[in-house]
This record gives sequence, structure tokens and C-alpha cells, in this order.
Amino acid sequence: MTTDEVDPPLDERTTQRIPVLNVRAGPRDGGEWIKRLKEEYTALIHFVKMNKEADGDWFTIASDSTGTRWTGTCWTFHDGLRYEFGLTFDIPATYPVTHPEICVPDLDGKTAKMYRYTY
Repeated sequence: MTTDEVDPPLDERTTQRIPVLNVRAGPRDGGEWIKRLKEEYTALIHFVKMNKEADGDWFTIASDSTGTRWTGTCWTFHDGLRYEFGLTFDIPATYPVTHPEICVPDLDGKTAKMYRYTY
């Protein structure tokens, strides 16, 4: 097998199967934001379907009516136990230039590096 025949990494194959987002707009951009939000929902629905088909379901998520406040649950299994955590994030006004900061309140204070909860 040559290097040209090697499969791309799994994460690359996954991202290639998710619809591309073409509208570059954020919450302050009115109608363009609605178009972007529709693209976001389409990509998210596609990603969730892919995960379920591969028996790799690991989160649920929903937004408020404006698409700027998201809440949900994520989970993982370790040593036969299921660990479930709530998550939340706000879409910054300058999105997509500025990325959202995901907060996992259940993990607040358990590590200095991540999981800040400021709401």
C-alpha cells in the first residue's frame, strides 16, 4: 500500500461528510444570521445522525429561539459507568470570528485549565 492509498484520519473523514457552512454571519447580522443558523442546524443534525448510525451518540443540544444560547447534555462511559454533564454556551456577538466558550458547570473548580462557569 502506498501513501496515496492510505485512508485519511477518522476526524478528517467525519468532517468531510458534514455539510459546509457558507454563510459568514453572526447574531448581529439580521437575516444573514438566520441563514447561518439554518446551516448550523443542518450540519448539527447531520453530525448527530452520523453519530447515532455509528453507535457513537454522546450529546444532546438545543438553542433558544434566537440561536444565541445553547444548552444540552454530554456523556461518556468509563469503567462501565455513565458520566453525564450539563453544558451551556452563548454565541458571541462577533461569531464566527470569535468562537463560543463551552461551559460544563458540573466540572467547575475540578481543574484549573477548563470548564469555567461564569453564568
